[in-house]
Amino acid sequence: MRGAGLPAAAREARLRAMSELLPERVEVVGLDHLYLTVREVAASEPWYDTVFGLLDYRKMDVAIAGDPHRHYFNRVMQISIRQAKSAAAHDPYAPGLHHVCLQVADAGAVDRFHRLAATAGITATTPAAYPQYADDYYATFLDDPDGLRFEIVARRARRKLIAERWRELNRWLNPVQYIKP
Repeated sequence: MRGAGLPAAAREARLRAMSELLPERVEVVGLDHLYLTVREVAASEPWYDTVFGLLDYRKMDVAIAGDPHRHYFNRVMQISIRQAKSAAAHDPYAPGLHHVCLQVADAGAVDRFHRLAATAGITATTPAAYPQYADDYYATFLDDPDGLRFEIVARRARRKLIAERWRELNRWLNPVQYIKP
């Protein structure tokens, strides 16, 4: 972690400096796309078709530079799969991607996804509360054919608060604690 090896005084000065927002910023309005590599597109495609079909995505099967790609998209983002160039297995604890978490409207939508996935033959954990993450954290987890973990989580109160009161978050570090009810 950057800054972990700094002397205490330097760390404190850095945190003080980071407590304020930078004067000029560019707001990200969404995650446009995420590319995932799979061992074999043809073997993974049925799983991705099922899961992303249940999540109301659409699909394009456009090759890029002659390589097969499958692009799953909804109104706000795209998740694409492409053929891996090596046979190395996915390791969520190696540097790189740990898991992909997709947010749905509420706990009922998590339950509905789980029911639909089970009916379609997709294995997922039983939806449950995870209070170690947040009081209202409710999710199900599933793995693609290569072991990449996906999470379907209900929109939490804090995420909703952040979206609704974004303009009030005028500090860099832990800004939610400064919002007045």
